[in-house]
Amino acid sequence: MKNLHILLQRLADAGLEFVVVGGFAGVLHGSAYVTEDLDICAMMTPETVARLRRALADLKPVHRMTPQKLSFLEHPPAGQPLANVYLETEAGIIDVLGSVLGIGDYEALARNAIEIPLFGRRCRVISLEDLIKAKEALGREKDLLTAKELRAIAAKRRLAGGNT
Repeated sequence: MKNLHILLQRLADAGLEFVVVGGFAGVLHGSAYVTEDLDICAMMTPETVARLRRALADLKPVHRMTPQKLSFLEHPPAGQPLANVYLETEAGIIDVLGSVLGIGDYEALARNAIEIPLFGRRCRVISLEDLIKAKEALGREKDLLTAKELRAIAAKRRLAGGNT
């Protein structure tokens, strides 16, 4: 999981409002599937993008989905609307999503998110039930396998009287 803790600490310290989603959220809920990146959902406002740029500036963030590996610090220009940002940094890969398939935007995720301590910070993480819905909505084989495992974790927690 490379240096995901650095990325999470930077985002939290920058005052960015986000919910951890994706594979790392699965790990936090007990999944055995290993992930090498960090996926978060945030409101993709110009202010959020500016905070994200400041938080990651010295980690040399580049757009990983473009062959030219354009600097996120310069592209796109400030104020241009963004739906999602897929970045590679010196601390690892981070995907910032404006919404999550099967659930909705940041506000929808935040409603059911849980707050947990992570690397000395308090962070919101997608609820187990929402993560299962999101994985099933993606429909890829690896996501369906993870959803099956997460369903088993949720069932075990219910039997133990815990929260999902």
